[in-house]
Amino acid sequence: MRKIKNPWIGVEKYNCYGCCPDNEMGLKMEFYEDGDDIISFWNPQTHGQGWVGTIHGGILSTLIDEIAGWVVIRKLQSTGMTSKLEVRYKQPVATTEPQLTIRAHIRERRRNLVFIDATIENGQGELCVEGSAVYSVFDEKRAKEMGFRGCELEDEQLLSM
Repeated sequence: MRKIKNPWIGVEKYNCYGCCPDNEMGLKMEFYEDGDDIISFWNPQTHGQGWVGTIHGGILSTLIDEIAGWVVIRKLQSTGMTSKLEVRYKQPVATTEPQLTIRAHIRERRRNLVFIDATIENGQGELCVEGSAVYSVFDEKRAKEMGFRGCELEDEQLLSM
């Protein structure tokens, strides 16, 4: 498993709620590549609460949406936008969970549409959320207009989680 470099660092006005490390209100997600999968580890906090002691479903949905975008960024070396997002909540996620594992991969591709499957597991490895996203992938010109110049892995450093 290897950490993915955030290609948006240094891009003017970058302040993504999902992945910007400097967005004080954001999720500050980081991403790793593991074979065909993109993975993120995220630590719930009480300010993400919906019902008492439970992470808000919108936050969980955002985790799914964000990792789907990073599948496109890393695996297809492009950008795009979510065209469709489906989320199935299997069980509540406690705000006290030490760490969630969010995992996603490409299921299918048809022209500029990419179908991505994603999951969120709690610290015990139990499936809490399933999601699927349809992503409309931008052509190279449009991706460059957004400031995208490619997405690389960090130096050959192997990480063990």
